[in-house]
Amino acid sequence: MDKEGRYNVSHLTEAQYEPGSGDTVLKNLLGINAVEEMDRIETEKLQETMDRLVRMYDAAHVFTANDICEIHKSWLGDIYEWAGNYRQVNVSKGSFPFAAAAQVPKLMQDFDRQALRRHTPCDFESRDEVINALAETHVELVLIHPFREGNGRIARVLSTLALQAGLPLLNFSDIAAGEKKEEYFAAVRAGLDRNYEPMKKIFSEIIEKSLLSL
Repeated sequence: MDKEGRYNVSHLTEAQYEPGSGDTVLKNLLGINAVEEMDRIETEKLQETMDRLVRMYDAAHVFTANDICEIHKSWLGDIYEWAGNYRQVNVSKGSFPFAAAAQVPKLMQDFDRQALRRHTPCDFESRDEVINALAETHVELVLIHPFREGNGRIARVLSTLALQAGLPLLNFSDIAAGEKKEEYFAAVRAGLDRNYEPMKKIFSEIIEKSLLSL
């Protein structure tokens, strides 16, 4: 079908950029066209959302795909009109393509029935089981990349399920700051073959650092 048919997504808001941003800031409800300003607002909103979430979900909560959509909407709903909805555009990181947009709804259903059902509540007795649960859910969610924006941060928010295991909020500062960026993306790519060992190593280090910072 030609570009004017079903594969043309230019009419979708999530495929558009804010005028004056030089295609660096997605079209948003606030009319912001500066990257630094958008980064600041998204970070502030994320912190507000985190503060609510740690009180919202108890130790027995079984997370669902719908929860993830609600968390995304709670965070970005005042910024983007598509917040909380699965993306309709294809996205990639450099030359690495994430799941095709058309496959996202089914993949999230599978994620709900498999990884989330198996690993939440994350109240396992052994540290190894907790690390395995965190690594698998994180990798699978990032590979699906269900939203137009904020997928890595949503995956880190989901890792608050570590609280269900009696652990503190996890400190992702090394990843967020880019110090372990290449190691992290290599661990995500390894998940394509269901190899979660690289991400388990990263989460083991994150947990140790988080405990030491108490």
